Amino acid sequence: MTTSTEDLVTLLAEDGTAIGTAPRPTVHTTETPLHLAFSCYLTDASGRLLLTRRALSKKTWPGVWTNSFCGHPRPGEDIAEAITRHARHELGLEVTDVRPAVPDFRYRAVDASGVVENEICPVFVATTTQEPEPNPEEVAEHRWVEPREAVQTVEVAPWAVSPWMVAQVERLVAAGHLPESASG
Repeated sequence: MTTSTEDLVTLLAEDGTAIGTAPRPTVHTTETPLHLAFSCYLTDASGRLLLTRRALSKKTWPGVWTNSFCGHPRPGEDIAEAITRHARHELGLEVTDVRPAVPDFRYRAVDASGVVENEICPVFVATTTQEPEPNPEEVAEHRWVEPREAVQTVEVAPWAVSPWMVAQVERLVAAGHLPESASG
C-alpha cells in the first residue's frame, strides 16, 4: 500500500514540538504516538450547534456521537486551513469565523477495541450558513442542537459521546463558549 505524503500526521514530543511524521492510517493503534489534531464545533445563524455521529467504519469510536468534526492538519498546514479542508470533506460545508476556543487541549483515551487516541488537539469554534451533506465514510448522522442540549447530554450521558467531547465541553463551558449549565 502506498501512502500519499498528504495523508501524514505530525508526531509530537511531550512538550508539543514536532518530531516527525507518520502515515495517518498507521498512527491509531494500541500504542498511538502523541500527534497533532484539532476539534471543531460549528454553529449556524440561529446559534445551534452541530453534533455528528461517527461513521461505523471509523477506526476509533465508530458510531459515537461527538462534536461537529475532528481531523489532523497535514505537516506544515495551518490549522485553520485544515479545518476548512475537513469541513468540506466530512460535511460538505464552508465555514467562516474560525477561532480558537481551547488552544491547549490535550487528551489520551482508549476505546473498547483498545485503540488509543493520544493527541494535542486544539479546539476551535466556527460558523456555517449551510446544511451539512455528510460524507458517509466519516459521518453516519448529524443533528443541530441547542448548545444547552449538548451540555446536558455530556452531563447526563457522558458514555454516549466521545471522551474528547466530554472533556472539551467542560473546557468550552469554562471558557464561555457554551452555557454554564443545562438548566440555567
